[in-house]
Amino acid sequence: MPDIELQGEGRLAIVTIENAGKFNAMKRAMWRRLRAVFEEIQQGAARCVLLRGADGHFCAGGDIAEYPSFRFAEASLREFHEDEVWGGLHAMLECDVPIVAAIEGNCMGAGVEMACCCDIRIAAQDARFGAPIAKLGFPMAPREMQLVQRAAGDAVVREMLLAAAVLPAARVHALGFVQRLAPAGEVQQAAQELAERIAAFAPQAARLNKRTLREVAAAQALDTNGAYAWAASAEHREGIQAFLQKRTPQF
Repeated sequence: MPDIELQGEGRLAIVTIENAGKFNAMKRAMWRRLRAVFEEIQQGAARCVLLRGADGHFCAGGDIAEYPSFRFAEASLREFHEDEVWGGLHAMLECDVPIVAAIEGNCMGAGVEMACCCDIRIAAQDARFGAPIAKLGFPMAPREMQLVQRAAGDAVVREMLLAAAVLPAARVHALGFVQRLAPAGEVQQAAQELAERIAAFAPQAARLNKRTLREVAAAQALDTNGAYAWAASAEHREGIQAFLQKRTPQF
C-alpha cells in the first residue's frame, strides 16, 4: 500500500509502493490510497517526494486477480479508470512538490503511468519497462495513454501497446524517458541523494515552476464518452481469464 515516510525534518517525503509477492502490482485500494497520499503531500511542508517500490521492483502493473470482479461491465470499468486510477495519477500530476522516481526491476503498465507523473526518473540498468496489455485483450484508457504519450513519447507508447514490447532501461534512457541510469543496487541511494539535493532548494520556486510547467503543457480536454464500451467484449474476458489461468489467450 502506498504510504508516506518523512525524513530530514519533514523536507523529504518517501512514498513506497508495496504489494508483497506481486511485484507491487496496484490494487484498487492502492490507487485510492495513492490519491490520498499525494493530496496530503500537496497540503504539507515536504520539499521533494521520492517514489519507490518495495523489494527490488517499482510496480508490475495492475493486480489482475481483482479484474474479473469489475472489468467486464462498462460502468464499473469506467469508474475504475476515471475515478480510481486517474484520481491517483491526477493527484500526482497536480502535486506542486517535485517528485523523483527510483525505478528498479519491473515497471509495467500502472508503474509506467506513475513514473510518467514524476519529474525526474532514475532507473537501474537492469530495469524493464512496458505495458503488454495487448496480451490481456484490452486497450489503455484514454487519459492514461495521453499521459504516457506525452511523457514517454509516441514511439515508446506505440511499441509498448501495439507490440507488447518490454523495453530495457538503456532503450528508454536513450529515448529520453529516463533521465539517469544507475547500477543495479545503487538506484535507491542515487535517487535519495538527488531528492535531498532538491529539498535543499527554495520550495516556493519549485512549486511555482511545477505550476508553470503544467500550464505550458495544458491541452484540450479528452472526450471519454464511450471509451469503455468494450468492457464486456469477448477479447477482454479471454485476455483476463487466460492470464489468471496461466495459459495462452485465444483471440
